[in-house]
This record gives sequence, C-alpha cells and structure tokens, in this order.
Amino acid sequence: MANLKVGIILGSVRQGRNAEAVTNWMYDFAVKRNDGVDYEIVDLADYQLPLLGAQVPEVIQAESEAAIKAWSEKMTSFDGYVFVAPEYNHSVGGALKNALDYLKPEVANKAAGLVGYGSLGGTRAHENLRLIFGELQVADVQTAVTFSLMTDFENMSEFKPADYHAANANTMLDQVKAWSGVLKTVRENSSVTA
Repeated sequence: MANLKVGIILGSVRQGRNAEAVTNWMYDFAVKRNDGVDYEIVDLADYQLPLLGAQVPEVIQAESEAAIKAWSEKMTSFDGYVFVAPEYNHSVGGALKNALDYLKPEVANKAAGLVGYGSLGGTRAHENLRLIFGELQVADVQTAVTFSLMTDFENMSEFKPADYHAANANTMLDQVKAWSGVLKTVRENSSVTA
C-alpha cells in the first residue's frame, strides 16, 4: 500500500513572512517522525493565483489559467494537509482564503491540521479556517499547533519555538495521519462527491 501524501501548505505570500520558518520547522518535524507519510511543502506564493472572480488582463490570462490548474492539481494529489496560517487582523490572510475559494472537489473528504502564529498563536485564523473547511468538506482535526509572536519569535521575527510545541505537533500529525487514512478509504469506496 502506498504511503499517504500530506501537503504542508505555506499559507502566506507576504514579503518577509515568518511563515517560511514555521513551515520549514513543521516539515522537518514531520519528516523526522518517519511515520510512513510522504510530506511535501506547498508554497502558496509559487502559484500567483488571481483574485477569484476578478477580470484578468488578457496578456496574463494564460498564465493565470495555468496557475489555477497547477494549484488544483497539486491539492488533488494529497490525502491530507497541514495548513500553516498566520493570523492577520483577527482572521486568515486574504491570499489563503482566495486560494481555498478555487477548491472544493480537490480537497473534499480529506483531513487537515492547523499550524498558526500570531499574537494569540493564530487561533482566530484557525477558527476562520474551520468554517471554510466545513463548506469544503474537509475534516479538520482537533489539535492545533499555535506559535506566539511574543514568546516563540525573537523580536517577533526570528523563529525560536518553545520545546513544548512538539507534543501538540505530534498529536496533530497523528490525527491528520489517522483521518487521512480513513478518508482515503471513504473516497475510494464511495460514489459521493463534492
């Protein structure tokens, strides 16, 4: 039986973003578990998705369509996800929300874990994502990993996570693995689609 595939989605496109360090930490942590899951980082900034519904200039129409197709195909390729989502203004960032709006059948009946950072560890962004996932038919797991800009970043920019986050990361990844495996079976044995 093939290994489960889990995408670790770097959900910020801001320049100077802290999300890269957090995503790399999560990826390294996940891979070191050697748990029979194939993990892959997916950087949202690599896709240059246009704003959903906005008129795209004709000169970049083909590039935009290719980016949308590549995003869809990449997200389809996974059995589950870990979303690294910073909190902006008490919510999930606009780029990640826009990217998720392009999806539904690609992610339906799959599992997702949440990793966040912000003044309150990204928890308000997580709450927003849980609402979005409900509509997309994504089963988000209970345990989340939450990094505080005040205590897990030096000068709010250099990522230095406290050791205690490892316990939540392990539990979250265990839950994502379990739910991804179960939902893969559901998808393979069901005629129900999104």
